[in-house]
Amino acid sequence: MADPSFFVGIIGNIISILVFASPIATFRRIVKRKSTEDFRWLPYVTTLLSTSLWTFYGLLKPGGLLIVTVNGAGAALEAVYVALYLVYAPRETKAKMAKVVLAVNVGFLAAAAVVSLVALHGGVRLFAVGVLCAALTIGMYAAPMAAMRTVVKTRSVEYMPFTLSFFLFLNAGVWSVYSLLVKDFFIGIPNAIGFALGTAQLALYLAYRRKKPAAAHKGEEEDDEEGVARLMGQVEMGQRRVHLHKGSSLPKLSSAPRHGLDHIIKSFSTTPVELHSILHLHHHHHGHRPFDSLDDEAATAGYRSSYN
Repeated sequence: MADPSFFVGIIGNIISILVFASPIATFRRIVKRKSTEDFRWLPYVTTLLSTSLWTFYGLLKPGGLLIVTVNGAGAALEAVYVALYLVYAPRETKAKMAKVVLAVNVGFLAAAAVVSLVALHGGVRLFAVGVLCAALTIGMYAAPMAAMRTVVKTRSVEYMPFTLSFFLFLNAGVWSVYSLLVKDFFIGIPNAIGFALGTAQLALYLAYRRKKPAAAHKGEEEDDEEGVARLMGQVEMGQRRVHLHKGSSLPKLSSAPRHGLDHIIKSFSTTPVELHSILHLHHHHHGHRPFDSLDDEAATAGYRSSYN
């Protein structure tokens, strides 16, 4: 009868390969449009390093066949992603990315393999490579923390897809069970951490999936418009005071307050220094930056992680 760890490892292989294959749709779009657009390249480079190191670990470890198969497949897919990105990336991005790929995926990987094979022996060699793999995987499991922060901040699960969160949770759980069966803590520790983070992600999804942030955002926009109108009114009055000091005639009082487009149009006559002060005071008053959501959205581009 086959060892139970073998069946768990097969299930882990299937789930992990599905996770590794998830960017295929993204790269079909890149190839079709012949542009990498705003997709980030660093997650693919780091995942390629992680899967390559885990493949090396599986080759060193007795009975590590299932570790080799899943990470070998993952490394092959990530290598294709990296190559396609290099082909379609802008020239400046391509040059920067090529340097990182050579330094990390070629230089660092080769150095780790040579040092472990030449300078280390037996259990020490496996221990050193295992620690390196586990540390890298823990770091990559922490990547979804940005998406979790965005969910709490926006009260929306828009940037944390349920399917991906569920498969990452499932993947970490399966490999945690596998690590217990084969007594491999280098696999177990990072995947246990990933399982805990996956559980937290699903809990956040259940908590915020029915939230409707659009109404709140609309209210914020209305508050912002009123706030800008008041601030522009203050600047307008300040400008009038300056004119009065210069001997200008008294300003005419308007019969009704001006809001919205009137104040936006008025802003074009405001000096850059005045407008900068308005925006600074306005954002300081509301306690947020206008581009936070864009930064968080970009952060979620590195949402994927690699596992063994």
